[in-house]
Amino acid sequence: MSPESTTERYIVFLRGINVGGHKKVPMAELKKMLAGMGYENVVTLLNSGNVIFDTDPDTEQNLERRISDQLEQTFGFPVPVLIRTAEAIQQLFDTDPFKDIELHKDIRLYVSFLKEDKRLGLDFPWSSDDGSFRILSDDNRSIISVLDLSISGTPQAMEFLEKQYGKDITTRNWKTINRIVAKL
Repeated sequence: MSPESTTERYIVFLRGINVGGHKKVPMAELKKMLAGMGYENVVTLLNSGNVIFDTDPDTEQNLERRISDQLEQTFGFPVPVLIRTAEAIQQLFDTDPFKDIELHKDIRLYVSFLKEDKRLGLDFPWSSDDGSFRILSDDNRSIISVLDLSISGTPQAMEFLEKQYGKDITTRNWKTINRIVAKL
């Protein structure tokens, strides 16, 4: 954003849509809905509910509530909405939280976003008993985690996160975050 700009860029993360044919939210309709709400430069990424848009500066909570209400009105079911500023996503990306992780084909890198800042007081990095799931950090309403499918073929990681942090959470893989940052 240039200094004279009066708008701010936000990223919307929708939870639990377009999974297994349930809670269908076509991206073209989502884009149209958001543009109809007055948001500008609306861009959708993937089918999992990732949206970038510009609007007048507002709190994330106000935007989440307005978009959530409109989603339910438009599509007929509630959709949890989590929003971050483009600046926050860029800062997360710039920290390169996975720089020390040895990558192989079974490693999955995740960022989970929380509505509220909830910290468990774990010693980081934290690891599951079998070592298949590690949480590297949980700060700034984000959880940075690594899943190793070569150790456990059944990923229970997301269930663990929901149990520990609550249901106001949505998770994206690091590749998705890279794609979002490329569009900022």
